[in-house]
Amino acid sequence: MPHQSPLKWDDLPFDPSPFIRDKALISPVYASSLGALYADDCMAILPWVRDEVVDTIFADPPFNLGKEYGNRSNDSLTEKAYLDWCHQWVTECVRTLKPGGAFFLYNLPKWNVLLGAFLSSLGMEFRHWIAVEISACLPIPGRLHPSHYSLLYYTKGKPKTFRRIRTPILICRHCGGEVKDYGGHRDAMNPKGVTLKDVWTDIPPVRHWKYKSKDRPANALSTKILDRVIEMSTLPGDLVLDPFGGSGTTFAVCERKNRHWLGTEIDFADEIVDRIESGQIQNLSVNSDWLDSRDRFCCGCGWELGEDPE
Repeated sequence: MPHQSPLKWDDLPFDPSPFIRDKALISPVYASSLGALYADDCMAILPWVRDEVVDTIFADPPFNLGKEYGNRSNDSLTEKAYLDWCHQWVTECVRTLKPGGAFFLYNLPKWNVLLGAFLSSLGMEFRHWIAVEISACLPIPGRLHPSHYSLLYYTKGKPKTFRRIRTPILICRHCGGEVKDYGGHRDAMNPKGVTLKDVWTDIPPVRHWKYKSKDRPANALSTKILDRVIEMSTLPGDLVLDPFGGSGTTFAVCERKNRHWLGTEIDFADEIVDRIESGQIQNLSVNSDWLDSRDRFCCGCGWELGEDPE
């Protein structure tokens, strides 16, 4: 188990107790000034989280592909067992979400088709199927060449927070000219770029050895995904929950963007702590997204932050 690092006098550890049920027999293995990490199976921790206290959930579970993770993980379940397990933790996650809170689920399309239907059966509101392009995947005989992961975006009713993200106008890397003329209406477009689409072709894979540990060889998520998820659906001070901490990317982005966080990781909590404390988790790609301040809604009423309410 990792040890809590020394804290500065002005950097008190995050207190998760307001979000955890009374008399909970759990304690975090690590706490920064913004969040707390539990070194256990998510289903040992999620039931202790109070109802409707979380603003956004990001979940990147194992894909059931038979990969080697840690000694406590099993990535080779039957299809029924895998879906039954997913239904358990998804149900708990939905319970913890505030009304209007956001749920992002990152998985293979094969699983997200079924898990999206399950989220709908729980009363969650479908927002988007975001296709995250993968640049390197081998063709499969008898099928189309798979080229994206699925990122489901659901909310618990009408979203309480949605902030529009803009991406830069595409430029040819060879000549420097703009790739599209946008139907001849280029001059009328927002100079900060176009509204983020639900197909993300600009997410680089994270495979470099320096972003992995010798104990956790699995690829880490690009911080660009979490940048967008967190900016889109939360405000500073909101609470983000990630039940599959992995390499700790969610928590590092929350630290950088001043969001509170709760997380669990069954096998590699010590690696997450080391990476957060050492600052190894960085913005692995240039993120030139721009946040449109006109869409910084604080709740479902549509009042824009920065303006006086009527």
